[in-house]
Amino acid sequence: MTRSEAEYLEGPRSERRAFAWVMRHYGGLTPAEAWEEALECYPYEPADHACRGLVLHDEAWHWAMLTIHGDRYAVEHPEPAGPPAEDEALG
Repeated sequence: MTRSEAEYLEGPRSERRAFAWVMRHYGGLTPAEAWEEALECYPYEPADHACRGLVLHDEAWHWAMLTIHGDRYAVEHPEPAGPPAEDEALG
């Protein structure tokens, strides 16, 4: 299935928004710092990029928490968890 450029762009845009929100609210970053981190985590991939549009099973909030707390985050917080309601409202 081929997606249009606009359809592709919505995926990373949504993930960046959620990632940046967590980085601001739980990581203490400024909006500019949080957005810079989000762009690094979810870069634009050109149409011919082999992994363009690859969908990860973990949501942006999870990757942001790993960034904030380190690799042991999942071990130290094994309970099923999801993004906070404020994060889900960004969708």
